[in-house]
Amino acid sequence: MLRSLLRLSSWIDKLGERIGRLANLMILFSCIVSASNALVRYGFDWSNNWPLELQWYLFGASVMLGASYTFQKNEHVRVDLVYGHVSKRTQLWIDIFGVIAFLLPACLLFSWLSWKSLFLPSWDILEQSANAGGLPRYPIKLIVPVGFAALALQGLSELIKRIAAIAGITEFDATYERPVQ
Repeated sequence: MLRSLLRLSSWIDKLGERIGRLANLMILFSCIVSASNALVRYGFDWSNNWPLELQWYLFGASVMLGASYTFQKNEHVRVDLVYGHVSKRTQLWIDIFGVIAFLLPACLLFSWLSWKSLFLPSWDILEQSANAGGLPRYPIKLIVPVGFAALALQGLSELIKRIAAIAGITEFDATYERPVQ
């Protein structure tokens, strides 16, 4: 059972890698849009709202989608008052507790609430920016529940890997806390 869950975890990790690459590209495109917008605005004295909105849409999407990739790579912010001073096994138990008690409930709740209260109302009216020449708002509002769902999926993957390590099926590499089989 746990070995098939590890295969699911591996699939989630591969999906997370792709989402992470997409988030990285969005940062690059955000910088390109920002530089191009500044060049056009100050070099040619031409301005429009859509490049500004596109820039922060790309940046916002990269943050929401990049969270799951950051969690996968164990690069997230961690308050290390106790965690760094306990055994690896205790760290695994702390991670399991944190994912079950905090991460998964919060991500699932935020994903559901943002789908229901943020995206769907915007989609129903095909919401547009109030700014002249602005972009549609519903696509960026879809990124919020998708980002939380991706983080919940990655949380499930990390939970599976840590349970497998506790059960002795895998060990964790100290660098990225990835299972070694």
